[in-house]
Amino acid sequence: MTKDPAWSSLWTDPFWLTLGAVLLACVLGIVGVQLYADGARRHAALVARLDDTAAPGTAGRRRRRFRTLDRRIRSTAPGRKLELRIAATGLDITPGEFTAALTVTVAVLWIAGQAALSPFFGPICGLLGIWVALGYLNWQRQKRIEKFINQLPELSRILANATQAGLALRMALSLAADELEAPAGDELEKVAQQLAVGTSLDDALGELAERLPSRELVVLVTTLVLANRAGGTVVSSLRNLTKTLEERKETRREVRTQLSQVSMTAYAVPVIGIGSLLLIDNMQPGALDRMTDSAAGQLAVVAACVLYVVGFAAIRRFSKIDV
Repeated sequence: MTKDPAWSSLWTDPFWLTLGAVLLACVLGIVGVQLYADGARRHAALVARLDDTAAPGTAGRRRRRFRTLDRRIRSTAPGRKLELRIAATGLDITPGEFTAALTVTVAVLWIAGQAALSPFFGPICGLLGIWVALGYLNWQRQKRIEKFINQLPELSRILANATQAGLALRMALSLAADELEAPAGDELEKVAQQLAVGTSLDDALGELAERLPSRELVVLVTTLVLANRAGGTVVSSLRNLTKTLEERKETRREVRTQLSQVSMTAYAVPVIGIGSLLLIDNMQPGALDRMTDSAAGQLAVVAACVLYVVGFAAIRRFSKIDV
C-alpha cells in the first residue's frame, strides 16, 4: 500500500512541524502553570493548617515576582482597573505578573506570526494575544460568578438555619464563610473581615455585589439589607429565596445546555478563518507574502479580521440569554 505524497509532505514540512510544536508547547505550558498554581495553593493551605502559629489569612500566599513593575502598574488608573479585574477572577496573580506574562506572550506570537505567515501578520498575532489574554480574564471572572451563583441556594439555606437558631446576621455570615467552599467561602470571609473592622453590613454586602454582579446575588443582598434595617421574618424570606434560587439554578442549566451548540459556533468561525489562511499558505508557499505586499491586500486582511471579530461578538451576543 503506497502512501499519499500530500500526507507525507505534511510530516516533513518544517512549517507544519514548527506550528505543531508551538501549539503543543502552549497547551502543555498552560496545563503546567495551572497544575503548579493549584499544587502551590494546596501546599500552602496544608502548611497553614498544620502550623498553629501561622497568621490568619496567609494560606495560599506565595512569593511575588516583578514587585517594582507591580507597584508602578498599580499606581496608574488602568493598573487599578486591571487589579480589580484580576481580583474578580480569583487567580493568584498580581497585575505586574500578568503584565510581564502578557508581554512575553505578545512577543512570542508576534515573532511566530512573522516567521510562520508573513511580516504583516506579526502585529495582528500580537493583538490577538492581548485579546485572548483579556478574554481569558473575563472567562475566569464569569466562571467564578457562575460557581458562586450555584452556591447561593446553599448559602441562603445556611443563613436561614443560623438565623432561626438565634444567631445574629453577622455571625451567620461568618458561619457560612467557614462552611462553604470557594468562591463563596472566600468572598464571605472578606465580608466577615470588613465587618470585624467596623464596616457596615450594607457597605460590605454592597461591595460583594459589585465584585460578583448577578441578579441572584443582588436579590439575596437586598433581602439581607432590608432584614437588617427593618427586622421582620428574615427566616421565612430566606427559605422562600432558597427555593427560588434552586429553580433558577435548574433553569440556567437547561438554557446553557440548549445554547452550547451556538456557543461552539462562535469559536468555530475565527478558527475556520485562520485555518483557511494556513491552508492557502501550505498549498501555495509565499501566497500570503504576495497578498500582503500591496496596500489592497493588507486592507483586505484587516477587513477580514475585523469581520471575524464582529461575527464572533455577534454570535456570542445573540446566544447570551439572561435568566
